[in-house]
Amino acid sequence: MISGVKKQKFENTINSIQEVVFHPRNKVLMGKWLWSIIRAIFIIGFCFVILYPVINMIFRAFTSKSDIYDNTVVIVPKHFTWDNIKLAAKLIDYPEALKNSIILTITITIIQTFVCMVVGYGFARFNFKLKKLLFALVIFTIVVPPQVLLVSYYVRFRFFDIFGIYEAITGRKGPNLINTVVPFYLFAFTAMGIKNGLFIYIFRQFFRGLPKETEEAALVDGAGPIKTFALIMMPHARTVTVTVALFSLVWQYNDTVYSNLFLKDIKVLPTTYSILTQMSADAAEMGFSSGDLGNPLYQPLIRSAGVLIMLTPLILFYLFLQNFFINSIERSGLVG
Repeated sequence: MISGVKKQKFENTINSIQEVVFHPRNKVLMGKWLWSIIRAIFIIGFCFVILYPVINMIFRAFTSKSDIYDNTVVIVPKHFTWDNIKLAAKLIDYPEALKNSIILTITITIIQTFVCMVVGYGFARFNFKLKKLLFALVIFTIVVPPQVLLVSYYVRFRFFDIFGIYEAITGRKGPNLINTVVPFYLFAFTAMGIKNGLFIYIFRQFFRGLPKETEEAALVDGAGPIKTFALIMMPHARTVTVTVALFSLVWQYNDTVYSNLFLKDIKVLPTTYSILTQMSADAAEMGFSSGDLGNPLYQPLIRSAGVLIMLTPLILFYLFLQNFFINSIERSGLVG
């Protein structure tokens, strides 16, 4: 009799649990909780994959030489030191490389942003021969990796000449533009720089989305195409211009393809990393023992320090302009 009562209570408990669990409203809540847990696992996993190398690089940059041989040190060093940062900065001549990088990046960004804006506006508003073909070529430049054109660029700028005019006049080969910044400015002025095809496409899509009535009203008031573009279209394109300029600045700052091709002797941050990958043992002039740079266990610490000081300006730039950067992308229409 007692066992029967216990069995009945147990069955009632099971039924109550089933009613709670399988109730339509509770099933929805459980589904939401389950999805939240799965989403949290994926987010934590992705964050770990992305952030772990960065965190590891930061800690390695401040790891002392004594911690290299300590098996208990996995990520966080026991003895923090600035020696790695100092050595990396001396090896790459950080102040000079940073100055050259900032000057080149800012000037190229301003030029190519304006040129891409003009070209994008032309594709959006004017009809001319071979328009579709030229725009298809612009799109083609987006999918073609720049490494494919490196040999052609090197041959062209090794003896720069346009249609052989210079050689025909002087009887000599064209000037050598390698190891100069001239190719970067030629690319910027001709809308052939880094990701310029993408920038032209962004501006073209933006201007196509603007109503033509404003331009027609300006034309009725006597404004020509140039005045209309300068006084009406450019102010409207302020948000998308900021977006393109920010992308251009980051890509130009991090460029290693063109920098390694054209700037062999001019120090900029992307090219100086090769110094860290080919470290010699001649460190006496820098105040370090000659064995430091020749130690294969110590070299990764110096490389991590070099990468950290190279990325520091971009990190600070993003931290100060984070909200402005996100708002400009949202207002430009690049995201929904």
